[in-house]
Amino acid sequence: MQSAIPTKDISLTFMKGMTVLRAFDETHSRLTLAEISRLTGIERAVVRRLVLTLVYLGYVRKDENRYSLTPHVLVLGSGFLRGNEFGRVIQPLIEMCARELGYSVGLAMRDSSDAVYVAQSSQQNARYTFGFTVGSRLPLLSTSIGRMLLAWGEPDWAKEMIATLEIERFTAETLMERAQIAEAVYRTRERGVSIVEGEFEAGAVGISVPVGPLGRSETALGLSEPQTAIRPEDYDRLTEILHRYAAQIATALK
Repeated sequence: MQSAIPTKDISLTFMKGMTVLRAFDETHSRLTLAEISRLTGIERAVVRRLVLTLVYLGYVRKDENRYSLTPHVLVLGSGFLRGNEFGRVIQPLIEMCARELGYSVGLAMRDSSDAVYVAQSSQQNARYTFGFTVGSRLPLLSTSIGRMLLAWGEPDWAKEMIATLEIERFTAETLMERAQIAEAVYRTRERGVSIVEGEFEAGAVGISVPVGPLGRSETALGLSEPQTAIRPEDYDRLTEILHRYAAQIATALK
C-alpha cells in the first residue's frame, strides 16, 4: 500500500519531477515554465531545474520558451505493457473482441482516482471515435468504465471515491447527486455490467464489464458509441461478448 511507505523514505524531488510530467496533457501540450508552475503549485525556480533535468534526460524538449513531451516518455509505460504481455496476448484478444462486436473496444485500469486506458482496438472497424487513446484518463463517477471499476473494486475504496471525488457536469444527463451515483454503482454490481447513456458524452452510450473477481478487480473492458449506432435491444448480446473476452483477459493478466 502507498500509505504504508514511511515518509522519510520518499524522495520529494522525484515526486515533484513526476508532478511536472503529469502537467502535460491533451489540453496542455506546450507549456511555459510559468504555466507549469501554476498547474503544479511548484515554485518557478524549482520548476526550471526540474524541467531542464527532464530536457537533459530526453523526456522533454524546448521550443523557444515553451516545453513539450518527447516520445521518450513512452518508455516509462512500455515496461508495464511488456511485463503484462499486452502486445503478445492482450492486444490480440482486444482486436478479436472488437471484430466480433463490430465496435472499437478499450481496456482500462484503475489509477488512483481515475480510469486510464491501457489498451485499445484499432479503429479500422470503428464507425466513430471519441478521441480516446492509450493513456487517456476518464472520470470514475460518470463513465461506464469508471462505474464498473467502482462496482467491482474494493468496497472501501469505492465508497471513498463516491463520497469524496469532485462531481463534474459533462452533459445535461450527468448524475450530480452522490446518492444517485451510489445507486448506479450498486445496480452495476448487481447486474455485472455498466451501461451509461449520455452522461459523459452527449448522445453516447458506454457499455463496460469487469475483468477479474468481484471486490478485487482493477480492470474493465468496454465500448463507447453514439446511441444512434446501438439499439437497446442489442445491449445483452454485446454484454455477453464483452464478458466472454473479459474472462480471457482476466486469465491472461494473472
